[in-house]
Amino acid sequence: MTRGFAFLFIAVTMLAGAGQAQAQFFDSRDIMGGGPNFFAGGSSPIPRTTVYFDSNYAPGTIVVNTAERRLYLVLPNGQALRYGIGVGRDGFRWGGVHRISAKKEWPSWTPPSQMLARRPDLPRHMAGGIDNPLGARAIYLGSTLYRIHGSNEPETIGQAVSSGCFRMTNEDVTDLYDRVSVGATVIVKN
Repeated sequence: MTRGFAFLFIAVTMLAGAGQAQAQFFDSRDIMGGGPNFFAGGSSPIPRTTVYFDSNYAPGTIVVNTAERRLYLVLPNGQALRYGIGVGRDGFRWGGVHRISAKKEWPSWTPPSQMLARRPDLPRHMAGGIDNPLGARAIYLGSTLYRIHGSNEPETIGQAVSSGCFRMTNEDVTDLYDRVSVGATVIVKN
């Protein structure tokens, strides 16, 4: 009887270990082109959370509060998902209402001429990828040059450091990207 329990214990332990090894071997982010460094730098210093959000905005609307350095995705029943964001530094903050005009995965980056004038050391173009400052996803705002995008510097979330775009961790921007549609309203409160 004891020998039977010992055999059963060993068999269960081996099966559990094999499942763990398989889980470690298969990383679904490899399929999406991200690999094990997909989220480059880990989670946000400001965790994503569901909050009470009293508004008349339709579900699916994005509300950016630059003073709070938070982005809200309006949900039904008076709730919203709240994300930490990096915002424009002094002189680069703005407000207005736009619609999402495009969404791109692993977007390439071409710095605008104004940015190149300030920073001539920047590359003229950078292909999408983990080192790209736009990160894993970009959500384009109307016909502006501004975006809600990922970042290869997650430690800047919650700070005023950008040239007017709203940066998120790659994990958070991927979550938001999957929840919003082209045409959704984005309200930026300065």
